[in-house]
Amino acid sequence: MKQLLAILLLLAASLGLHAEKVRVRLYSANTISQMNISFDLGAYNLYGISASQGDDLQLIEALVGEGRSVAVYVEGGKVRVSVDATDYGSYDKVRLEATDTACILCLNPSRCKQRTYEGDLEVSVQGRNNLLLVGDVEFETYIAGVVQSEIYGNHPDIFRIQAIISRTWALRNLGKHQADGYNFCDGVHCQAYLNRCVRPDIMLGAIQSSGETLVDSTGVLIETPFHSNSGGQTANSEDVWRNAVPYLRAVEDTFSYAMRQSDWVKSFSRERWLGYFAKTHKVDTADDALRDSLLSFAQPCRKVRLLGIPLTRIRVDLQLRSTFFSVDVDSTSGDVVLHGHGYGHGVGLSQEGAIRMVNLGIAYDSVLRHYYTGAVLHHDPMATMGNREQYITQIEQIIEEDRHKQTQVRAKKDDWLGRLFRLRDREEREEVYNEAEQDNEKDWQYEW
Repeated sequence: MKQLLAILLLLAASLGLHAEKVRVRLYSANTISQMNISFDLGAYNLYGISASQGDDLQLIEALVGEGRSVAVYVEGGKVRVSVDATDYGSYDKVRLEATDTACILCLNPSRCKQRTYEGDLEVSVQGRNNLLLVGDVEFETYIAGVVQSEIYGNHPDIFRIQAIISRTWALRNLGKHQADGYNFCDGVHCQAYLNRCVRPDIMLGAIQSSGETLVDSTGVLIETPFHSNSGGQTANSEDVWRNAVPYLRAVEDTFSYAMRQSDWVKSFSRERWLGYFAKTHKVDTADDALRDSLLSFAQPCRKVRLLGIPLTRIRVDLQLRSTFFSVDVDSTSGDVVLHGHGYGHGVGLSQEGAIRMVNLGIAYDSVLRHYYTGAVLHHDPMATMGNREQYITQIEQIIEEDRHKQTQVRAKKDDWLGRLFRLRDREEREEVYNEAEQDNEKDWQYEW
């Protein structure tokens, strides 16, 4: 049944503006000179593009799918391509275009971890020896992959919250990498997008959030920065970046206490700690008062500077988990010990605080209002079209079936979607579910 076959991407197609594809640079933090591509589901047409041929698509091979392998590598400033060890020459660009909505390809770059994605793939050369990989993916499918990459948990409302703030950010920043030929990268410069979504509960939260964004009192999309853990108090936007923003105000955040990233400790030798301030910031550490300030700094509440030095600068230079720390000296070793709270820049939503709030039964919209002062949750009426409720019911049924399994086995996305797609039995692709592997708590470097 074609409608079920397209459960994900037809859902996206029902969301008006959100149905557009976005271009996302993949493996943006890596230098990749060669890569093998295999196929988990569906078939792709392989094209080459050459400037000498007017940039027209030239069909290299049609319907490349499961059991086949495409290899690409840099040669002479172009992309050399082969299919199942048969060489097809070099092109300025190579494209793999999906022939249906249910197509999944698997990327295996040299010296990098394997990833799988939906959508199309474009490969070109950047610089002398680097493949530029850009995925063309439906917007809502991208959002689901971001949610999986950015937050952990086991309640759909956690993923609904992350989907809303990730969707809001993406719609506001569609042109972030326009000059580079794509919309976003897959790293902390934008939002992490490290794989396709493979969990039904994450997809459920993303679908439930469809059409939901955060806006200010005038209806304009807001900036939605987030971080792993506030340590008990979020930060004002101007304390970390340049501008004061009315909806990014410091708030008390006891929900972030006693979570995985709540507290941290880091030690330095006395010489290194004082030497850093003397050399980098020209502090006269021979002055008793100045030295005592450096060795007994306390933050019962968040501060912005230490001896006039921005804590954000200290955090970057010394690779600290947050700027929310106090200092004392170990009486035995004489080392300087930093007792810190939280993980990340501290502005906007604390992900672990949000997780705690959801687990306490607090409604997802109340969580958002807690962290984004005065923000309004906007519902796009066009997003209620289509078969959204049917999709939600089907995925809820799959989650309930999983809940009653005796073992911690969870199906990969192509398994549970395969059931909905009515394509084939993909039980051989089941994998052991390990929640720890979902805990991608990398910090988010934000730019205004």
